[in-house]
Amino acid sequence: MASGGTSWKGLSVVAAATVVITVLAATNVWNPFPQLWSWITTSGPIAAGTRWQQTLGGTPQSVAVAGDAVIVEYRTSLEAYGLTAAVKLWSSDADWAEIAGKGANAVVVTGRLLTKGYQVLDPSTGTVRRADTTASAVWAYQDAIVDLSCSGGDDCRLTAWDPRTNKQLWTVGAGSIGFVLDAANPDLPDTRRLISGDVDDDVPGPPALPGLLGLPHDNEVRVIDTANGRLVQTAAPSREQRIAVVGGRVLTVTGTARDGTCYYGVVASSPQAGKVVWQRDGLNLRTADNGSSCAQDRDPAGGYNVVLGVDPYGREVLINGYDGRNLWYGDKESKVLTVNDAYAVIRKGDAVRGFSFTKDKVVWRLDGRGEDVGAALTPHAVIVTSDGRVTALTLSGGSVRADVRTDAKVFATDRNGMIIVSGREMAYVPFA
Repeated sequence: MASGGTSWKGLSVVAAATVVITVLAATNVWNPFPQLWSWITTSGPIAAGTRWQQTLGGTPQSVAVAGDAVIVEYRTSLEAYGLTAAVKLWSSDADWAEIAGKGANAVVVTGRLLTKGYQVLDPSTGTVRRADTTASAVWAYQDAIVDLSCSGGDDCRLTAWDPRTNKQLWTVGAGSIGFVLDAANPDLPDTRRLISGDVDDDVPGPPALPGLLGLPHDNEVRVIDTANGRLVQTAAPSREQRIAVVGGRVLTVTGTARDGTCYYGVVASSPQAGKVVWQRDGLNLRTADNGSSCAQDRDPAGGYNVVLGVDPYGREVLINGYDGRNLWYGDKESKVLTVNDAYAVIRKGDAVRGFSFTKDKVVWRLDGRGEDVGAALTPHAVIVTSDGRVTALTLSGGSVRADVRTDAKVFATDRNGMIIVSGREMAYVPFA
């Protein structure tokens, strides 16, 4: 009986204390719950040898490096942290964010869904450098910000701006195209990036502005020359065709259903010169699912000016979109993991190899990575992922710059390291 009485007394004291703490928290006198929850949810290091690790306010949609800042995008907001020590710099409300420019000239482009206009922010301070109130769609590049504004049903204009100076580079009429393109980086008929699932799609950063842009509208593609902002062609593909604008050429991919299979052909033309530059029969750019329908519902895979195709014998081939040259021709056991204008990463068996287009040879090899391996090419390193392991290599020779055991996803790189994220934990892994 004595011990039972003591137990109830203790429970009464705990209950009373809980009521007091709850009242204090509700009246904003003292609230221990955020600190308590932070202590409960704090995790250990997500990788060994990190320079810093930061707990974020939620699971990010994207993370990018802009100058000396790390820009973290959430569903309805974004935050900026210092790259050196992850000190929080600023925060802002936004539904989307993209990085434009390069290096010290990088800027942050933000906007709201279903709302016209966007803002160009300084990555270190969050201050507004330029604001637009009319654009419905925006594309971010290393050397330009391109926006699409429509003042009427059939009166749209495509305009390019210098990210650093905010000067207008050119503007061109685009008809009524604005009704099908909105928000940040809406899909254009070009190439699909080949990126590992353990690496964010945007890890290479913004691309350079291509020589030609294709704007889709009503089963047509309006082709814009970005050197001077001029409409040079309106391509109207048939039901058996798909248009892709790659390497300064307009690629017309034809898939014909016959004998229970698909027969493919590719014709690359120069809209400025009005002539065919190269063509290939039997080249499958994987714009359609396997089967006899031949319905082409996606862009060809590749990177920038390079397209990935398959010959009639099942061998992968990398082709220069500008002149049609074979940059690399594989065998049936070789598979391209990722590619850009200068390099390709190729798996054969349990070996991963780096192929240089300029040297026309394999420049590095990584053995023992198994079949479940992925890769990405960034301006600063090659990222190879396999079985909870992330390895960063030099582009030209394959020297190891970082090699960590982690389940985190690689989101961004700069010349000195890479940003990885696991759940709400973000960390910086320095390169050797």
